[in-house]
Amino acid sequence: MVRVMVVDDHPMWRDAVERDLQAAGHEVVAVASNGREAMARFPAAAPQVVVLDLQLPDHSGVQVTSMMLEHDPTARVLILSASGEQADVLEAIKAGATGYLVKSASSAELIDAVTRVADGDTVFTPGLAGLVLGEFRRIADGPADDPRDQLTERETEILKMVATGMSYKQIAARLVLSHRTVQNHVQNTLRKLQMNNRVQLTRWAIEHGLDEDPA
Repeated sequence: MVRVMVVDDHPMWRDAVERDLQAAGHEVVAVASNGREAMARFPAAAPQVVVLDLQLPDHSGVQVTSMMLEHDPTARVLILSASGEQADVLEAIKAGATGYLVKSASSAELIDAVTRVADGDTVFTPGLAGLVLGEFRRIADGPADDPRDQLTERETEILKMVATGMSYKQIAARLVLSHRTVQNHVQNTLRKLQMNNRVQLTRWAIEHGLDEDPA
């Protein structure tokens, strides 16, 4: 038997989930229709698993997940949502949800998911597991994109000149551009690389081997 809390703002759906869980031998220790109610009842109910809708009228399921796990890191949250969108799934998992089912799941799938989540397994609707695994592998591997790929050819050309110590005036003369145009390119480069000044930019360019005079 698993102690379960059900949070959903749709009474018919909430009641159906409660009935299915009880019929399977689980104990529904609390129900709530919004995030505020859920957080008020959560501490005393002390559920092992929270079956939580993602779209609530006051707080999102992501916010409620974070608040619950901050209060009790041992609790397990199983999202049960109408949405199967990648962004929703990833936000929920990042907040600490242990599983994610879409509401098209059968009663048997829900019961199985609750049992497995209580045991510490991660459970996803078929098709979502690969998505989540791929995203977290990407995060673990670090950003694959080279920041230099964000720069245009002209911005890269000017960056190389900046790295060699050339002034804006010298760069403008060599490229037959106005002083203002060179400044604009440098400002765009600073913004794309999330830097604040030319000193940071020069150091970064040198570290990336861009300090050889392009001439």
